[in-house]
Amino acid sequence: MTTLLWCGAVGAWLFIAVFLVDGWTRPGYRPVRHPVSALALGPRGWVQTANFVVCGAAIAAGAAVIPVTGGNVLLAIVVGAFGLALIASGAFPMDAMRSYPPGIADTTPDETSLRHRLHDHAGTIVFGALPLAALICALTPGDPTLRWYSAATAAGTVVGFIAFGRAWEEDSPRAGLVQRATIIAGWVWLGIVFVDQSMV
Repeated sequence: MTTLLWCGAVGAWLFIAVFLVDGWTRPGYRPVRHPVSALALGPRGWVQTANFVVCGAAIAAGAAVIPVTGGNVLLAIVVGAFGLALIASGAFPMDAMRSYPPGIADTTPDETSLRHRLHDHAGTIVFGALPLAALICALTPGDPTLRWYSAATAAGTVVGFIAFGRAWEEDSPRAGLVQRATIIAGWVWLGIVFVDQSMV
């Protein structure tokens, strides 16, 4: 059980490491502008696709044992949904747009594919489940420090994901930066929660 909880923590933190390194080294990709999901496109797209699927599976596996270690069942369900939605994000990559991959017009298509829409639906679950999980932790009796940290994470990720949504709709040149900052804050917190559960 402890191994699976650590698996969840590593999955959360590995996700960050992979998209940061891949994003900064990917030709034609602009991390400050482009979203993390765009890394699943192009010749090296398999790297981010694998990142979504492997890390999502690791997080879902960790979530499955949270109740066994005495953790909150509702937290386990929400984190499990988060992990499964990450897997779906990899299974259904977004459409090419906004000059990525290289050679694509710097525009946003009026119509998107079913695959893209499914990716968006999965993203909605990801971005909704994370702050909800943090709120659940904030309201669950336990370590006061972790509860305050969870409350701050819940508020920060809600603000961050709303800001990213607005930046994406406006095609802001800093949309990718806003998304990355929010993801890092949320996924780091999630890894810490898994570690905390392993010590119960």
